[in-house]
Amino acid sequence: MRTLLILLSLIFSVVTSVASQNFKAPLSLWYNQPAQQWVEALPIGNGHLGAMIFGGVENERIQLNEESVWTHQHVYRDKTNGHKYISKIRSLLFKEQYEEAEQLINEHILNPHVHSPTNSYQTLGDLHLTFFGHEQYSDYHRELNLDSALVKVSYKSGDVQFKREYFSSNPAKSNIIWLSANKPGSISFKAELSRPGDGEMVTVEGNELIMLQKVDNKEGVTFETRVRIVNKGGEVKSGNNEIVITGADEVMLIQVAATDYRKDNPASLCKAYLNLTNSRSYQQIKSEHIADYRNLFGRVSLDLGNTDAVYFPTNQRLDALRNGSSDPGLFALYFQFGRYLLISSSRPGSLPANLQGIWEGTLTPPWNADYHININIQMNYWPSETTNLSECHLPFLDFIGKLRPKGSETARQVYGAKGFTAHHTTDAWFYTTGQGEPKWAMWPMGAAWAATHIWEHFLFTRDTSYLKNYGFEVMLDAARFLSDYLVEDPKTGLLVSGPSMSPENEFITPKGNRASVVMGPSMDHQIIYQLFNACIDAAEILKTERSFIRKLQNQLSRLTPPKIGEDGRILEWSVNLQEAEPGHRHMSHLYGLFPSAQFSWEKTPELMEAARRVIEKRLEHGGGHTGWSRAWMVNFFARLKDSDEAYQNMRALLTKSTLPNLFDNHPPFQIDGNFGGTSGIAEMLLQSHQGYIELLPALPKQWPQGSVKGLKARGGFTLDFTWEEGKLNEVIITSAFDTAVDLMYAGHKVSLHLYKNQPRVIQMH
Repeated sequence: MRTLLILLSLIFSVVTSVASQNFKAPLSLWYNQPAQQWVEALPIGNGHLGAMIFGGVENERIQLNEESVWTHQHVYRDKTNGHKYISKIRSLLFKEQYEEAEQLINEHILNPHVHSPTNSYQTLGDLHLTFFGHEQYSDYHRELNLDSALVKVSYKSGDVQFKREYFSSNPAKSNIIWLSANKPGSISFKAELSRPGDGEMVTVEGNELIMLQKVDNKEGVTFETRVRIVNKGGEVKSGNNEIVITGADEVMLIQVAATDYRKDNPASLCKAYLNLTNSRSYQQIKSEHIADYRNLFGRVSLDLGNTDAVYFPTNQRLDALRNGSSDPGLFALYFQFGRYLLISSSRPGSLPANLQGIWEGTLTPPWNADYHININIQMNYWPSETTNLSECHLPFLDFIGKLRPKGSETARQVYGAKGFTAHHTTDAWFYTTGQGEPKWAMWPMGAAWAATHIWEHFLFTRDTSYLKNYGFEVMLDAARFLSDYLVEDPKTGLLVSGPSMSPENEFITPKGNRASVVMGPSMDHQIIYQLFNACIDAAEILKTERSFIRKLQNQLSRLTPPKIGEDGRILEWSVNLQEAEPGHRHMSHLYGLFPSAQFSWEKTPELMEAARRVIEKRLEHGGGHTGWSRAWMVNFFARLKDSDEAYQNMRALLTKSTLPNLFDNHPPFQIDGNFGGTSGIAEMLLQSHQGYIELLPALPKQWPQGSVKGLKARGGFTLDFTWEEGKLNEVIITSAFDTAVDLMYAGHKVSLHLYKNQPRVIQMH
């Protein structure tokens, strides 16, 4: 017994010691060692610039990114006169002659996939800092504080305590690194710039390192990056394309970068960016950064409760969760990390977040780190409105409109249709051509799905000016294509789309082969349903386009609805076909469940049950095996109001598909899973897609008490609420307009009238 008491005392003293030394705010990712791999480094970004911080002691690598560092080695061109073969392809598909139809598609509709060279997002390069005399160190700590968007590194070498801070400033258009020590004259290091491959040119001008390069031999961008070193005390020497600082008290490094992507002069832009920090102290630049960042991040807080897990490094918390521990605070941290990533990779005026946000460490990223528009970029923006980051949605919404010129050519040449279209992938050069195998590329619905985000933005903001001056015309142009693309099914007399497919999935043909293309895949019709209805509602608000709207209304009345098969599942294709991959990662035919609002327990319970059957079968066969696919599951179960399954899938996302730095593991990394997971948690707590606001629709028993502030609901509402013992306690709702609203909780509905910007407090007893 005495031995047990001694052991318990030792454990308590160790935990107490860890707590006193390492306890961090719930909004920190932290570690007790430097990153050994890229997927352990910590991201910073301002939408324009990004960096991955390794936190090395003797050798620090800061991997750099700039949003527009893209190659342009291939120009995708539509096959001319493809529209001449569309009728023949449709005829073959209606006759279930899938192989023959896909042969014509390959010959006349799609371009062959170009593996290399191809257009790709790339790393900007690396900033290397080599510190002198730091071979031995102790008391190491590395963290990313989400509340301030600061990465901090501290350690002791000899009798000197060293500290570093890193952040990416949107006001200063730069990445900032600050080095300090508790003894004067202690900072000595060498700074160098490099880039993988060859061709970069590095020079030194005074206290600035400069690197420039054209990223490929044709039409890719030319970039320049500069690192200015501002030291207090010590000596600065330059030579051999490096800068050496000896005996400084503190040092600030300011890194800027620019390209000619938007026809700018990179050197001039870099100098202009550096001018933003002239004569400004580190503390001034830092304070301005934090204020700018918190204006976005600080709108939402989430508390799901904390355990002793907060005393331990983030990677150990993940390991403990894998071993069965309870850590509700880790889910809240993951939620806020997703918001941090969106703020850091998507700001007004920037390109939208790509497959890796803005962070990529190589010249050859997976899937080119491009824009997959058959779910991935859409998932990136699922949390933008619900988690109060509407401004961060704008880069994607603007990007959609920039697809229109080439998308109109694709619609006309390939399909003989008006409006504009895009296929499953695009890039920074806005190509819309279908290229690759039919199972990837024969899907002209990318622009239409993307355009529905414009309507979602309006539903949350009620920004009629944005809708009138930009959004409505983009939506309408996508609808024009779909209107022309619909044809009558000779067997049913209803309208179907096609040729098309259910993204990236295949079925077994009557001849025993694999194929993908059909007439009337279920997802197509669900997208058409959502976009046409959005256009109809927008036209009513704007009092315009009455003639075309009548056509859309007529087509909607004849549109083939979702069908339920004999086994109780929603059919993925137009007829009951055998799945080639029953556990496929895409669940496209559940678009109507999420992100759309077409299925509900109130209006279509049979489709809700059929959707559940689809999910169960997918999971039985290994579905949800990629991070983004698992994140989609979380959102599905939240909409089904199945709190236990939503939680278990959220837990699986963390335990099976999350890297040490909380990045989503696709593998190696793809950011959509992070954003989808953040969206899923928001959907578990609040839903507003059915014309009313429902609170805690899928609250799991593992989060019995908590609070959230700042979540958004459609209609321009902001909500704060708390719950105890799994029951809603208090609600504060604020409206941006004078309006009425219905609140739903646990099957009970309350009707309220709200006045603009006047919070209404409701006690739930």
